[in-house]
Amino acid sequence: MQTPAFVRRFRFFGILTVASVYLLILVGGVVRSTGSGMGCPDWPKCFGSWVPPTHISQLPADYKEVYTAQRVAKNQKLARTLERLGFEQVAGEIFAHPTQYIETDFNPTKTWIEYVNRLLGALIGVFIFVTVLLALPYWRRDRAVFWLTFGSFVLTGFQGWLGSLVVSTNLLPIMVTIHMGLALVIVAMLLYAVDRSQLRQGATSEATVAGLGWGLWLAALATFGQIVLGTQVREEVDMVAAAAQYLGRSEWIEQLGTTFRVHRTFSAVLLVLNLYLAYRLYVGSRGSLRPLSVAVVAALGLEIVAGITLAYWALPAAVQPVHLTLATVLFGLQFLVVLAYHRATKLRRQEASPGVVA
Repeated sequence: MQTPAFVRRFRFFGILTVASVYLLILVGGVVRSTGSGMGCPDWPKCFGSWVPPTHISQLPADYKEVYTAQRVAKNQKLARTLERLGFEQVAGEIFAHPTQYIETDFNPTKTWIEYVNRLLGALIGVFIFVTVLLALPYWRRDRAVFWLTFGSFVLTGFQGWLGSLVVSTNLLPIMVTIHMGLALVIVAMLLYAVDRSQLRQGATSEATVAGLGWGLWLAALATFGQIVLGTQVREEVDMVAAAAQYLGRSEWIEQLGTTFRVHRTFSAVLLVLNLYLAYRLYVGSRGSLRPLSVAVVAALGLEIVAGITLAYWALPAAVQPVHLTLATVLFGLQFLVVLAYHRATKLRRQEASPGVVA
């Protein structure tokens, strides 16, 4: 059966959008590893302009005081709102966190790294909006596809606003963590929409083993948690580096606390769990589940190599964004495995009991 044109268009643009989101995560990792997160001290503009300056002479003499005061005022407004909503603890952290009062020096390289990151984020917003438009034909065919893309678009707007808070709070740890977690949710929703858009196109059952559903969900959620834990490790690295005045890089790892040790140990648990699931799927399945299980193991292997490189070679800056991006790719692959597995088992149940399930 020939695939309709609107399905091909949606699938192409959906995959392009997902790839763009991964590129943004990579660039975001570069921003973090180069310390460019505060390259633009305001949002959405950068130093009050849509095109940032290239030399300090283009800024007023008191620019640091001006932008610090703007950030603090915005944070206080946010904290008061959170307090009224009952989030006293988070509001207190925002009020009390000392980093928001740190004045940031102008650095043209860091400014333009952050600016490129923002431009890419805006471009992805446009991509997701186009994806929503391309999902309109699914309104009568499968509304879940439309709502998934529309939800991704709304969350992307929220993610942009959250990015402004990451800047205004001067990279407050909880804000950075929420920002990363929401990016993964957006990736999962887009992947689900693209995957689901294909369901009625010649769907055939794939042979697979039974009883792995919960294990596959557990592996994907464990990776999600490991990524969130990794953002906290990165924040610890920032604190250790600042305390050491960015000297003695090879000694930073030794000064990290329990969070890093848990993160490192948990990677071994993830390895064992994913190897077991991949082996069961590879041996007992046919169709897309076999290459997907191989891809999960490959991504996990590369991710662990990147982690070992960071831990034993003094946290090379070039490897940090690679480590983050591979982790998010791993999560995406695991999520695709979950979708493919549930689709395969559902089709088998339908074939076994057509009168009951269908």
